[in-house]
Amino acid sequence: MLPGSLVLALPDWMIALGEGKICPDPEQRMRFVVDLSRRNIEEGSGGPFGAAVFEIESGRLVAAGVNRVVPARSGIAHAEILALALAQQRVGCYDLGAAGMPGHEIVCSTEPCLMCLGAILWSGVRRVVCAARGDDAGAVGFDEGPKPVAWVEELARRGIEVVRDVCRDEAVAVLRAYATGGGPIYNARCGAADRV
Repeated sequence: MLPGSLVLALPDWMIALGEGKICPDPEQRMRFVVDLSRRNIEEGSGGPFGAAVFEIESGRLVAAGVNRVVPARSGIAHAEILALALAQQRVGCYDLGAAGMPGHEIVCSTEPCLMCLGAILWSGVRRVVCAARGDDAGAVGFDEGPKPVAWVEELARRGIEVVRDVCRDEAVAVLRAYATGGGPIYNARCGAADRV
């Protein structure tokens, strides 16, 4: 890698996944995302999180991402960050809510952590759909950061709808399977012996 460059890549198994995919309803979109998080574990390509950006009305998949923190050696390689960045590149604009564009949503296997919440806020998406809650991720050891208690209301105040608990049980099962399977629980607050 060249000095001054940054490369965050999706795993090879995701390259052609979802090309031209249309998911007409929220449950179908979420099942696609939860399946991404599950497959990311099965393939050994990252942590138990998946996200995807869809056009709200058409259900067309714009871009998807999975957690790549450990393999990329980068704390910012969260599924939401990758999905948003790839969607912005694909549409050719940093603002997914720009005039003349269809409305976009991000579908997340787990509620966004503090960092991803900030990225979502500035991305231009108009809706966030979540499966597992932040407390579910915390229950297996992940640190979601000091998110404001009223984060849902704050996003709503800024014109971003939040839909919670879509396929929550399925997403929680993926988090638990990852933890019980010995997947690394990474965050900056782990003891030195636990760090990856």
